[in-house]
Amino acid sequence: MKSDTFPYPLQRIGIIGGGQLGKMTAQVAKRMGFYVTVLDRSANCPSAHVADALIVGDLYDGEKLRELASVSDVLTYEIEHIDTETLKALYAEGKRIYPAPRVLEVIQDKFKQKQLLEKAGVPVPRYQQVDHVTLEYLQQATLPLVQKARTGGYDGKGVAIIKSLADIDKVLPVPSMVEEYIPFSKEIAVMVARSRTREVACYPVVEMVFDERTNICDIVAVPARVSNTVAERAKQIAMQSIEALDGVGVFGVEMFLTENEEILVNEIAPRPHNSGHYTIEASVTSQFEQLVRIVCDLPLGSSRLLSPVAMWNLLGEEGYQGQPVIEGLRSALSIKGLSFHLYGKDTTQAFRKMGHITIVDESVTAALEKVEQVKTMLKIKAE
Repeated sequence: MKSDTFPYPLQRIGIIGGGQLGKMTAQVAKRMGFYVTVLDRSANCPSAHVADALIVGDLYDGEKLRELASVSDVLTYEIEHIDTETLKALYAEGKRIYPAPRVLEVIQDKFKQKQLLEKAGVPVPRYQQVDHVTLEYLQQATLPLVQKARTGGYDGKGVAIIKSLADIDKVLPVPSMVEEYIPFSKEIAVMVARSRTREVACYPVVEMVFDERTNICDIVAVPARVSNTVAERAKQIAMQSIEALDGVGVFGVEMFLTENEEILVNEIAPRPHNSGHYTIEASVTSQFEQLVRIVCDLPLGSSRLLSPVAMWNLLGEEGYQGQPVIEGLRSALSIKGLSFHLYGKDTTQAFRKMGHITIVDESVTAALEKVEQVKTMLKIKAE
């Protein structure tokens, strides 16, 4: 039987990556009595303002990863682009790392990720590996199509939608996975928390709207405006995806919903996800607390939704770069049900994720109406 008595601090958590996801995880961990050390390239990263200790170094520096491991009881990460070889070696030596490095290694490569999901019977778009997308390839391909860099993509980067041969200049000059273009009716997502004992907590299905200029998530609405049948099927597919990975941690499963209500998995994030930020205000247990519970081998919390909610990503305005200036904050905070999150990044630039707002209300429609109001008020500019 596991001990129910804990010393203080409860455990030492090491977080690889000190951006906003690391910061929000660290905030929860500190509230719960854990000691947090973060590894990041920048001494002034968002997590530096919250963590107990900071190690400055590259996320691909094996020595820095080992330094973090040496002062931590357990490791987790807020970003996929890290040195898996060192993590695999540490894991083999007995270091607790969640999600496991083998899971991260699969997810880092979008082609391998799709192969694993397809083998497990998870519905995915048609895809193929293409080392070089050339004009000759496009001439024989079915257009439109989606080209994805096999590795390294994030926040809309590493993705190109090729609608016609005239888009040849959009082609990414990297080893790729090419997918059929899905004319979806909605992009939806489900956060799945899976513990070390394989207990699962599944969050409600959310609806995502993306900024067409950047392919970055703009708005998240919860619960998604879909039928109960679609919602239950989406949750089952999300859980099936994480079981296929045998993942332990918190995962964001992004999916397409087609006009005929077919659900296809787009991709998986092995960490807290933008589509789960709403859980801070609108769920019994946030995605960040859930991750802390999982990596420290504590019982899962409830994933129950407390209120309809909408989230809006606050991006840096075009044409501005430098020290951030928040415009319209007083007006935005006058809107009932609004919570404001600023990530603590010391410089802004066009479309950089600088913060987010959530609005809880009696209905998703009401929350979304208020989001549209806020979008006319709240801006991140620069001095």
